[in-house]
Amino acid sequence: MPQVDAEEFHAAVYDICRLIPRGRVTSYGHIAKLAGHPNHSRMVGTALALLGQEASLDALPGEGGGHNVPWQRVISSSGLISLRGPGDVGASRQAERLRAEGVEVTQAPGISQYRVSFSDSAGYAWFPASLAEARALATTT
Repeated sequence: MPQVDAEEFHAAVYDICRLIPRGRVTSYGHIAKLAGHPNHSRMVGTALALLGQEASLDALPGEGGGHNVPWQRVISSSGLISLRGPGDVGASRQAERLRAEGVEVTQAPGISQYRVSFSDSAGYAWFPASLAEARALATTT
């Protein structure tokens, strides 16, 4: 497998994330696929983690962020919001941001696992077949 240039890959990840419409979510694996490296979903997570805590573009009112990358719209392929940081602070923050965008986030009682449904009926899934389609969709919304 050829070496992936991390800086170029991260830039591609950020550009693709900017195409995800407000109120929609996709998976780390789908971002990797659109970036041309379908086996690098963990590297997508690394790229988003490097943004830091102030990176969200469509942040909650009053929050800023210089990167304009809606990291909160990327979740695991099972629909779970990945745990990170101490306890569930990172996951609950991501859930809060998604809820602010109108995404229904569920939580099982007594555990700190948040989930978003990728079902067609839920309407939150964003899985364009190609980067060209993703860009075309972004210009129509």
